[in-house]
Formats: sequence, structure tokens, C-alpha cells
Amino acid sequence: MTDTTYTPPSVWKWEPGNGGKFANINRPVAGATHDKALPVGKHPLQLYSLATPNGVKVTVMLEELLEKGIEAAEYDAHLIQIGEGDQFGSGFVEANPNSKIPVLVDHSMNPPQRVFESGAILLYLAEKFGEFLPTDPAKRTECLSWLFWQMGSAPILGGGFGHFYAYAPEKYQYPIDRYTMEVKRQLDVLDRHLADNRFMAGDEYTIADIAIHPWYGALVKNRVYEAAEFLEAHTYTNVLRWTEEIDARPAVQRGRMVNRTWGEPNEQLHERHDASDFTEKTEDKR
Repeated sequence: MTDTTYTPPSVWKWEPGNGGKFANINRPVAGATHDKALPVGKHPLQLYSLATPNGVKVTVMLEELLEKGIEAAEYDAHLIQIGEGDQFGSGFVEANPNSKIPVLVDHSMNPPQRVFESGAILLYLAEKFGEFLPTDPAKRTECLSWLFWQMGSAPILGGGFGHFYAYAPEKYQYPIDRYTMEVKRQLDVLDRHLADNRFMAGDEYTIADIAIHPWYGALVKNRVYEAAEFLEAHTYTNVLRWTEEIDARPAVQRGRMVNRTWGEPNEQLHERHDASDFTEKTEDKR
């Protein structure tokens, strides 16, 4: 026992502002904190998001659909500033009672259909438009297995490793060691699989890749947590090969820009309401 050992009380009590990044927006209750309606743009698909890895999944999916010439996938992407608590507005909570980005509202339905949780949104769009989800039963099952692998694994990467390594107000060896071990195991799972497969479900690029790439591709390319050296990311050569191939896709490059408010100015597109928004952004760089 040391003087840093924590003994849990018999009943836990919340202490607001208990330190760490995002402490000002974390709380143990759900529901809205203020009245604020969600804006609605001109397209049937309305996305409310931020360019975190979970948000990027959906903007990449939508841009991939548009890259295929599917005009019905046109969308408006509204910026949700989670650091300012936009996700606790009444309109957002109505669309997603869990108050997390991203959330999609499909106004082509009557009444409009809300879809929350990034994996559910990818599956919804894949089934709606018949793309990026194999029709062969065995390949479809493989794709969905990896999609749900990501949904179950990424909280360990983000809320576990990312929090204690990058965001916690104090660094403690035990949680960092514990989560680092698991994240490296996850990277090894991916690396071994991608040694024998071009993409996650074989030779076909699917929603499994679209879900996994914004988290694990970003990790090995040092775009999240600045932990690539710490994790020896260069040793996961198959993950790096897969990441670089996906990085080169034009739809991925566009999708990563949408609802982004940090980094180089030419990498940011705070809101997206038309395909021409990217052209205007390119022209701004000249």
C-alpha cells in the first residue's frame, strides 16, 4: 500500500470538475442541459458530428457513396462542438439520447429516421444504398464480425489507453501498462489478419475498413495520442500497408476534413453542405 492507493467509498459521489481533459462536460446523468434545436439543411441526410475517429467513419462513408455516383447520399454535415456541450442540446438529445457524436437523421423517411452509434450508421447506409457490405453470406458475416470487433475494441483504445496516456491529469503506470498491453494485442490481431488479406473482409473494401481505419490507421500514423513511437507502430507493417492504401482514397481524404476544427487550415472543413465546399477549400489554398 502507498499513499497513492485509492480506497473506493461505500457509495460513490460525483465531484464535478475532477480533473482531466473533457472533465467539464462529463457527468453521471443523461438528458438535455439546454434548449437548442438542430439545424436542418437542404439534403435528406443530415449529419451532426465532429471529426473525431467516430465522426470520420460516417463522413468517409458518405463521401465514398458519393464517389460511386450515388446522388441520394448527398448530405449536410453540421458541426457539434463537444467541448462546448452542443451534444446536450435538446434537439441533439432527441436525435441521440446517449449524447454522443455522430448522429444521422434521414429526412427521406416519414417521420424522419434517427440513427445513432457510428457502427449502426455505417450499417444503415450500407443497407440503404447497397454498397460496402458484401452480399455473399460468408463475406457479409466476416465484414460484420470485424465491424463489431471495432465497436468493442475502440473503447479500450480511446477511453482506456488514450485517456490515461494522453488526457489524464496525472500519469499512473498501472492503467497505462494495462491498456498499452491490450492496444498492442489489438494491433497484433489486425497485423496478423492483414498479412493474408488486402482489406478486413478479404479483397473487398467494406464498412469494416471504414470503421477501423479512423481509429487504428490514425494510431499507427501518429494522428491520435502522439503514441506511435511508444507503441512501436512501425513494427505493424501490414497495418501500415493497409492504412496507406486507404489514406490514398480521395473519399477518405475528403471525409477526414469534414467537421474538423484543428490541424492545418487546409485540412479543415467545419461544415459541409455541398460537394463544392471542397472545391472552394482547394481554391482557398492557392
